[in-house]
Order: sequence, then C-alpha cells, then structure tokens
Amino acid sequence: MPNPSPAQRHAARILAAKAAAQSRHGQPVQGSAYDLMLAKLINDKQRLKAIQSIQRKIDLKRDILPDYDDWIDSALQHGNGAQDIVLTTVLVWHIDAGDYARALEIAQYCLKHSLSLPDQYHRDIATMLMDEIPGAYLAGRFETPAQAQETLRAVQLLTVNADAPDQASAKLYKALGYAQIGKIGNGDIDFDQLQEADASKALDNLRRALDLFQGIGVKKDIERLERRLKKTVESEGTSNTPPPPTT
Repeated sequence: MPNPSPAQRHAARILAAKAAAQSRHGQPVQGSAYDLMLAKLINDKQRLKAIQSIQRKIDLKRDILPDYDDWIDSALQHGNGAQDIVLTTVLVWHIDAGDYARALEIAQYCLKHSLSLPDQYHRDIATMLMDEIPGAYLAGRFETPAQAQETLRAVQLLTVNADAPDQASAKLYKALGYAQIGKIGNGDIDFDQLQEADASKALDNLRRALDLFQGIGVKKDIERLERRLKKTVESEGTSNTPPPPTT
C-alpha cells in the first residue's frame, strides 16, 4: 500500500478530528474516518496473526503504529470519551512495541473517560498497565532502571485509585523496588554496594508487594536488603561509641 500524500494525510486528520469531536461519551465512535481506521486495524491484526515469532510481531507493530498517529492525536485532542476499539487496541500495541511514553499518553485519556479494552484482553486498562509495564521491566525490556522508575511511577499515578487485582499491584511494587536498586529479572546485584536511600525505598516497595501477594517472589531480596541496612545501623553505632577512658 503506497504511503499517503501530504494532502491525503491532511484530509485524513480533518476527518479524524471531526469524528472525535462529534463522538459521544460512552457510545462507539462513528463515521467514515473511523470505518477506515477500523478496516485498517482488522487488516493489521490479520497480518499479525499470520506471524508466529513474537519478536517479528513486535517489529511489525513498530512499523505500523505510526500509521495510527493522526487518529490517536485527534482522539486525544478532540475526543469526548467515545468507545474506540482502534485507540484501545493500539494502546496495548504501543506497550508491546516498547513505546511506553505514547502508551501512557493514550492510557491517561482512556482512564479519564473509562474506556474499555477489546474483549480479547480480558482485563481493564488499569490492570493491564499494572501488569504489562512492570512485566516488561522485569523481563529486561527497558533500556535502563532509571527510565523504568520514571515510567513505573507514572503508572502508579494513573492507577492510584484503581480497583485492580492484588497480584497486579504487587507486580508494580516489585518492579519499582527492583528498578530502585537496578535489579532486572533474575539478575544478581551486589547488595553491599547499594546506597542506603535506594535500599530503603526498595525495601518498602518489596514489602508492600509481599503484603499484597505472598507468591510475588521477593522474600530473599527483602532479607538481603534488611541485612544491607542492618550493616549501616551497626556501622553507625560503632562509629558513635565513645572511646574507653584513659588511665
């Protein structure tokens, strides 16, 4: 399929903005522009279904997601909260593709207007965010722990009032705790070299994760962090002990 010309892109943006502005909260988006995007979505889903490799699916999503940018921008700028299968589907695809900033931008709009994910995802948007984005960090799909911390905190802010399963909340706390100490997945780190402030914050998050779900898999790291912080207390106690009196 040839790339659209600038004039065609401009016309498409106008139609998309009109469809978003005329949509009604809680009702499906309607109009010829939406029909075209829905047809494209169906075609892209068929292309993805024909691929067995997970990595190749991700690569294809990265290739096709820019085609949805005008529709996304129109919805975010002009939309009134109408149910939009295109928007909610590409929200998930952006997470799969590792574009977390764009995903959270879309998610903020969807959560504000209580939009639902398509039925095949079997979760609400808040639960999906708390499950998939922390899962991406724990699987090593972030560039750096610092980048992960920023994104995970954004997820926390978006979902702070969400009624999500405890397992999903626990995964978010676990991922944030691990990002604070630079641990990814089953990778090992030198706990003795951790800064006290980072260790303390991570310990709080891992304890919270364990409180929510006993099977979250953080007990050993909690013990290591407790030993790390105990050494600091003991060291400070020794340094503060007055010298024995001289005779």
